[in-house]
Amino acid sequence: MLIAQELRKTNIAEYVLYMWQVEDIIRAYNCDISALRHNYISQFDLTDEQREDMIDWYANIIRMIREEGVTQSGHIQIVKNVVQQMMELHSQLLQSPKFPFYNAEYYKVLPFIVELRSRGSKDVNEIETCLNALYGVMMLRLQKKEISASTENAIKEITTFLGLLSDYYKEDKEKGINFEDE
Repeated sequence: MLIAQELRKTNIAEYVLYMWQVEDIIRAYNCDISALRHNYISQFDLTDEQREDMIDWYANIIRMIREEGVTQSGHIQIVKNVVQQMMELHSQLLQSPKFPFYNAEYYKVLPFIVELRSRGSKDVNEIETCLNALYGVMMLRLQKKEISASTENAIKEITTFLGLLSDYYKEDKEKGINFEDE
């Protein structure tokens, strides 16, 4: 909860990945707040008030997961909305002549995006494709599975690209970005 709040302000890509992990943790406990409380939340060193806030936060996420029918897979709407906002910002940055560095980074990762989309869902936008790649590698690392050098290279480029998009997202939320050529 506290991590999610901080990441939402500082790095939107990391926020999305964190929330996907939260969804998976909740699914691992079968969307059962009691099991989550006793087996997961209890491990954190929290004050009673912090623990209650965390339980409430997880209970709300569980409610959304159930109401939105994503108990087995998929993502809750609030997270999908953020990914959509990232995609909209991405499109604006690409269309504006004021962001040549962003365009250059995008064209560096485009071959990886094309390859990933050819192997996965073609219905997923480019930003979600990049996020899926990072999340997949994160899961492989947690399982201590080997990651090829070419995958490591792709992930490095995608991480740089999403980091840049996250910086622009933060700037746009804090000050607003002028996309018009002056």
